[in-house]
Amino acid sequence: MKKQIKTALLFAFLISKVFAQQNEPHLKISHLTGDFFIYTTYNSYEGYKTPANGMYVITNDGVILFDTPWDTTQFQPLLDSIQLKHNKTVTLCLATHWHSDRTEGLEYYQKKGIKTYTTILTDKLSAKNNKKRAEFLIQKDTVFNIGQYSFETYYPGHGHTEDNIVIWFEKEKILYGGCLIKGAEAENLGYLGDANEIEYYSTLKNVKQKFPEPKYIIVSHHDWNNSNSLNHSIELAKKLKQKKLKK
Repeated sequence: MKKQIKTALLFAFLISKVFAQQNEPHLKISHLTGDFFIYTTYNSYEGYKTPANGMYVITNDGVILFDTPWDTTQFQPLLDSIQLKHNKTVTLCLATHWHSDRTEGLEYYQKKGIKTYTTILTDKLSAKNNKKRAEFLIQKDTVFNIGQYSFETYYPGHGHTEDNIVIWFEKEKILYGGCLIKGAEAENLGYLGDANEIEYYSTLKNVKQKFPEPKYIIVSHHDWNNSNSLNHSIELAKKLKQKKLKK
């Protein structure tokens, strides 16, 4: 009897887990602060369902979108959700490096009349790796003034990828780190196939030096609520560098 009960409970647990997974949203939108929102889509990485965070900002001149959904089925649902939630349309999209979890929706959004941006280096790597490309190219670190908000792009050096940039909102002290910065709970620096394992440490130190006191730090694939993510990533990169130099 006990064995039958245990079997029944296990079956019920497995069924409930599968049901829960099937009903998990493909797109999640969370409020950060003021006019700033984090959107999350999901994809598989090494057999695990992995979140990919992006950000958008509501301005008087439309919505600014940072990076595009990793899940290709969510390009339009994100636009629709923003329109429904804020009665605003996306007018600009900026991708922070060439990997698909940042750039996959660029061509789709360009066809929708949205201005799409990457750096020249990102465009070069996107072309080389057959990834989606933007319409407009940033030649150097640039300050954008859109509506009531101002932000700057910053290239700190080769880290997660050769071209990774971060975004900084000075007034709000928001640092959008993309995939360069890992979450405070991360056990490692994630995918390193296009990384510079020696320079990663100094690149993150450059970010820390330029933006020493961020109030919010947004990371791509981990919890973005913990602002210790940059310091933790620096320590991970330091250990990685030491390990590589010992070989």
